[in-house]
Amino acid sequence: MADLNNQSRPDGNFKEAVCIDAGRIYDSCCDRDCLEDLRCFFLPEAQELINNAVSVRLRNAKVLNVSINVEPVNFNKGFYSCDLTFFFLLDFDLYTSPNTCPVSITGITSYSKRVILYGSDGNVKVFSSTACSSCEDEASAPIKTSNCPKCVVQVVEPIPLSARIGEIHNCYENLCCVPKNICDCIGGNVVTNIGNGSPAIFASIGLFSIVQLVRNVQMLIPVYDFCLPEKTCTGTTEGPCDAFKKIKFPTDDFFPPQAPCSDCGCCGSDNEEC
Repeated sequence: MADLNNQSRPDGNFKEAVCIDAGRIYDSCCDRDCLEDLRCFFLPEAQELINNAVSVRLRNAKVLNVSINVEPVNFNKGFYSCDLTFFFLLDFDLYTSPNTCPVSITGITSYSKRVILYGSDGNVKVFSSTACSSCEDEASAPIKTSNCPKCVVQVVEPIPLSARIGEIHNCYENLCCVPKNICDCIGGNVVTNIGNGSPAIFASIGLFSIVQLVRNVQMLIPVYDFCLPEKTCTGTTEGPCDAFKKIKFPTDDFFPPQAPCSDCGCCGSDNEEC
């Protein structure tokens, strides 16, 4: 390791070397999951509408929460299994009869997957103090943290693909325990005790995700200087019309751009636009 402490700072070189405790990403992976025919769960009043519906359209989807559990892999030191359960909030347009306006309903669905990643290995027990007003306070006792690395999941909002109304052939299939905080997002407990042959909504969504295993390590890094903001804070003192005048005119909305040239055979030999 280079002796960073002996370095000077002439014209852009770093000022000093400091030791920091930071999260290092030991392993990561990205996934493109097409989740087909996820069984959706609804409030009782919405389920009554589904029982008499003729068609459905998936309008919107978003990730509510991700339940994460990290466990070491037996006989493979340094590797960990990350069990992930995604909970989604889905908005539907439900048609109860032909040629009528749809009824908006909201449901919940979930998807589970397992990822094996390398998270290194350590044999230390980590204790940290918490901020408190009195040392006699129970909350001031040191907190022991697990030796397992931390799993971090990054997702973008899912892409709604399709939805259909079908019959339940196995009432236990795709049945999961929906946590209370997830049910509270739609205002109550969802209906799960639906028998075979009953109508249900099955949705398909596209999901992009990145899974990382992070472990805190001590690193020696060069420091150039403290981070001082260069921007001055400004308040919103201008009127709404003044702010509106600064918005660029939406030319593309009035005059949609032409599709770029592709290799589909519709372009000329001079690489002109289609």
